[in-house]
Amino acid sequence: MRYAIVIEKATNNYSAYLPDLPGCVATGLTIEETEEQIKEAIAFHLEGLGEEGLPIPEPTTLCQYVEA
Repeated sequence: MRYAIVIEKATNNYSAYLPDLPGCVATGLTIEETEEQIKEAIAFHLEGLGEEGLPIPEPTTLCQYVEA
């Protein structure tokens, strides 16, 4: 599955989350580190859902940019 992630700049680092997987978050000092951390968090999150017998949410978030 392919999930959309949101990466935000914080004061001293970056944070990432997935609109389609509430509670799945990660942080890192760089964008690249944050991307790696969120990939690990996704795998852990999906594994936990599976172990609990909960459904895996389908990716539904669409991402687009607009000129303003």
